[in-house]
Amino acid sequence: MSVKELSEKIDDRLYILADRYGMKLLEASIGVIYLWFGGLKFFPNYSPAEVLAGDTLDLITFHLFDKQFLLWTLAFGEILIGLTLILRIKSKYVIWGLLVHMGGTFSPIIFFPEQVFTHPPFGFSMVGQYIMKNLVIISATLVIYTKNSRD
Repeated sequence: MSVKELSEKIDDRLYILADRYGMKLLEASIGVIYLWFGGLKFFPNYSPAEVLAGDTLDLITFHLFDKQFLLWTLAFGEILIGLTLILRIKSKYVIWGLLVHMGGTFSPIIFFPEQVFTHPPFGFSMVGQYIMKNLVIISATLVIYTKNSRD
């Protein structure tokens, strides 16, 4: 068997695997991230985003609610999104909720730039990098949305 034939055979097998399991893995992986990150928020000082999330939620709700209540509400929502993705419950409202949540994760760029950047506008802190990785989740979610809306 030539290198070209071997390469084509591997490519064909990879295509079959990706076609069969790719969407399931994509939904499950985003679901696990949501489930994990949401779950951490129920335990004080476990989530690296706890303080930033609490401060952001406090600011956008005009300090009307207790920060702990806001964090638990966020955690519950994240866990709900995670479970629906893992269980492959197809709902455009879950995807919309995820996208709204993702939009909210970018708000610290406006509200707390000193925490997001080390050297604005391109030098991200660890917090900024944590936020920017959400671009991948948004892109993957759009793929899920288009695939699920056709099924």
